[in-house]
Amino acid sequence: MKRSRINDIIAESDAMIRHYGFTLPPFANWTPDEFVARKDDARHVINARCGWDITDYGDGRFDEMGLFLFTLRNGLLADLQRGGGMCYAEKLLISQQDQLSPMHTHVIKAEDIINRGGATLVVELFGCDDQGNFAEDKGGTVWLDGIRHEFAAGEKLRLAPGESVTLRPGDWHAFWGEGGSVLIGEVSTVNDDETDNIFLEPIGRFAEIEEDVAPTHLLVSDYSTWLA
Repeated sequence: MKRSRINDIIAESDAMIRHYGFTLPPFANWTPDEFVARKDDARHVINARCGWDITDYGDGRFDEMGLFLFTLRNGLLADLQRGGGMCYAEKLLISQQDQLSPMHTHVIKAEDIINRGGATLVVELFGCDDQGNFAEDKGGTVWLDGIRHEFAAGEKLRLAPGESVTLRPGDWHAFWGEGGSVLIGEVSTVNDDETDNIFLEPIGRFAEIEEDVAPTHLLVSDYSTWLA
């Protein structure tokens, strides 16, 4: 993806987030130079990979297969492993109309996916075998706003604003907006985008960036080069 396109997506996404009554934390507004200057104080933000995240899954077709994310907070894997402390994470996502977030599951993370505003969020579901692998002929169980729901293989949930689904490891899912863009909330256990996203197809999690202009704000994938 071109950096100029990423800058535009950040501006457009921030406007949508504000439209639905959310305001991002102060570090969201830092310039790259401000981040560099404050990196010692922001070490948790950096290590937890909080901040802007835009991906085309390495495919180069963001409008067809891609996702905007902003990680607001993220806990510590060490706390999760010992069973106490900061064991949670929170994100905002935007899925555009018919913009696919491809089929995947997680090994560790359980998550609530919440339609925070906009159009309809479609979530396609499949179950797993005994090893957690994708099973095209299996359904499973999820919770819709706390109400148990048995889903069939390939079932498509349609979540209106305010509705949510709870997904656990082994719940294979893909999602997209229907009828327009959707602002999505994600509340989960500790998030690890480096190792805990298991995709059905062999795709990348982060975009390859063409630096045609300077970044307005750093992405989480920029931290290793800018803030090392």
